[in-house]
Parts: sequence; C-alpha cells; structure tokens
Amino acid sequence: MPASLLDFLAGGLLQFGFWPLLAVLLVFTQLTIFSVTLYLHRSQAHRGVDFHPVLAHFFRFWTWLTTSMITREWVAIHRKHHAKCETEDDPHSPQFKGIGNVFWRGVELYREARGMRADIDQYGKGCPDDWIERHLYTPYATLGPTVLLLAMFALFGFAGVAVWAIQMAWIPFWAAGVVNGLGHWWGYRNFETTDTATNLSPWGVWIGGEELHNNHHAFPSSAKFALRRWEFDIGWAAIKGLEKLGLAKVLRVAPSLDVRPNIHVPDTDTVKALLAHRFQAMTDYQRNVLTPALREEARAAGARLRALLPRRLRKGLVDDGRWLKPDAREQLQRWVEQRPRIRTLIEYRARLAAVLEARSHDAGERLRQLQAWCQEAEASGIRALQEYSARLKGYTLQSGHA
Repeated sequence: MPASLLDFLAGGLLQFGFWPLLAVLLVFTQLTIFSVTLYLHRSQAHRGVDFHPVLAHFFRFWTWLTTSMITREWVAIHRKHHAKCETEDDPHSPQFKGIGNVFWRGVELYREARGMRADIDQYGKGCPDDWIERHLYTPYATLGPTVLLLAMFALFGFAGVAVWAIQMAWIPFWAAGVVNGLGHWWGYRNFETTDTATNLSPWGVWIGGEELHNNHHAFPSSAKFALRRWEFDIGWAAIKGLEKLGLAKVLRVAPSLDVRPNIHVPDTDTVKALLAHRFQAMTDYQRNVLTPALREEARAAGARLRALLPRRLRKGLVDDGRWLKPDAREQLQRWVEQRPRIRTLIEYRARLAAVLEARSHDAGERLRQLQAWCQEAEASGIRALQEYSARLKGYTLQSGHA
C-alpha cells in the first residue's frame, strides 16, 4: 500500500495533528450545543429570541448535519415536557422513568416520543415548514450525519471518524442524559418550582447555559437563563453578541422583581408581579417563613434541625412531600400534624399557592383573595408570616429590565 494512501487514511487531506483536531472537535461540539440551545430551545420552542433568517437557517442546517434531529419533533417533545412535567406523560422525567433510564437511555426515550405523532402535531406548531424542510431535512434526517462522516473522513482520515463519533455522542449524552436526567435529580434550586428541575452549575458554559435548568423552568420563555448576579449563561452572552451584530432580536427575558416599601394593601401591581414571580414568592415563603419556624422548633426541642427533621423530609416540606416515597410522605405528614404552628404555616402556603395558580381570568377576584390572605396572615400573630405579608404586598415589576 503506497505511503501516500496510508497517510491519507491516517490524517486525510489536511493531515492535522492532535491539537488542531482537538480544536476542531471543540468548535464542532459547541456549534452543535449552540444550535440546540439558541435555535431549537430558546427560539423555536419558547419564542424567546428571533435570529436573522440566514443565521436561523445555518442553525437548522447544522442540527441536521450533526444530530439528525428534526426541528418540529424536538420542539414538540420539549414543549410536551413542560406541559406534562413530572407526570407519567412527561417524555423524560426521572421521577417516572427512573434516573438511570433518562441518563443512559435518553436517546431511546426521545425516539419513543418521536413516535407519538399526535403529540408532534399538537405541540410542534409554528416550526419551519418550507421546501427544504419538507424535501430534505425531514425525509432525509439521517443523511446529515452520513454526509458529515464522509466529510470528516476525507478531511482528517480515521482520526476524523473518531471526532465524528464523539460529536454524534455529544447531544445524546449532555442534553438527553445530563440535562434531562441530572437536571431533574441533583443540583441547587433558586426557585421552588412545581417540578424537580435543578441548576447543575451556576456557570453555564459547557453545555450552552442549559446547566441553569431550574431557572429555565421558572421562566421558560426567557431567552436568558442566568437569573442571579453570580450566575453566567454563555448562551445569553452569545445572543447579546449576535444582537449587537444585528443577527438576533431578544423577545422575552424574565422580568425583574422589585419590592416597594410601605404598601398597606396589595394592588394590581402586586398581582402582576406575583403572577410573573409566583415561584419566587413560594421560594421566599420557604426561606423566610417555614425555615425559620423549623429552626425555632429545633431550639424549643433542644435539638439540631437535622435531628428534629432529616434533610430529605425537610426538602419534602417544600411541596408537601410530593416527591417522597409513600412511607416517607406519611412520616412527614405525621410529623407536621404533631406541630400545630408548622401545620398552620403549611396551610397558609397552600392557600397562597391556590390564589397564585388559579386559572380564573378575573383579576379583581384574584386581588380580593390576595388581600384577604394578607389580612389574615397579619392577624395570625405569627411574626414571620406578618413580615412575609408586608414584603409580599410591595412586590412590583421593574421597568426597563434586560
């Protein structure tokens, strides 16, 4: 076999060494991540940002080339995840599918969800349906990775095949496995959402900002995932850079919350802010009302908090033990029943949640219910509840947030 042919098989036309090949791998995988998080996720699924048609089509082409995912299907499956989150109908909930299945078999779960065509029709509305989508990207979805494989082999030889293999595993592992799995299993939470979504890291750089998953579930339509001063979302940084170049237009970001002093009665501004920040309101309740009450119970019992109530049960207090196993849920309920003050605080929280989550479009009725809740909270004689009510009444949305 001629040496030139051997050289071609080993290194392709470009004959790159290790470090240039590593750079190619990093560029390719990050382009793929950006195509998913910026285009499929933030733009198509949630309409948080629009991109220039040329850039949008590049993202669509790159996902076809590197993942074989069809825009309409990806969007539909993700929208269904939000609509049915943490239920049996959720396409990839670790609570129902099992963390091992979601982490290691995320691609198989995605394929199962693709087969539910009624769901694709229901949740996939508004996605591209032009000539190239109908005649190339959708009917020949698997052609893209095949073309990429041939190109990588031609350019880099067998080393290019290895790069291609890593590239093809990137989204299935990091998005389908890590984000969909660990992002509902382990991490920290800024917001007590009604699901189990967590932030895997405050610095969302490795997988495009998708690490900030709890923030995203609190504000799904926001193009910006970093919501605390110490958090960083590389996807948002990319959007702002593209915006300066005239290639992106931000449509929605999470509204900023402000607290007005000396508001004696909740008003329409309070209601608007609470509807936008209902998860922040419930988080504030947990941190400023229930947690201090637990500490007081521990001091009164002459015990440490973890001895009074194990951590897993404390976490269960946030959502009345929804994600606990049945025996642990019963244990928590018995513990609460034995402590009237804690039981009262949980009842107040449930009533507040009912006001915030009511589907009624009667703003006046919602305001009256909120005013009644605050009045009763202030008459309860429980200081933490009174202070929380005083803060809650001052909620308002900041103008000019970004």
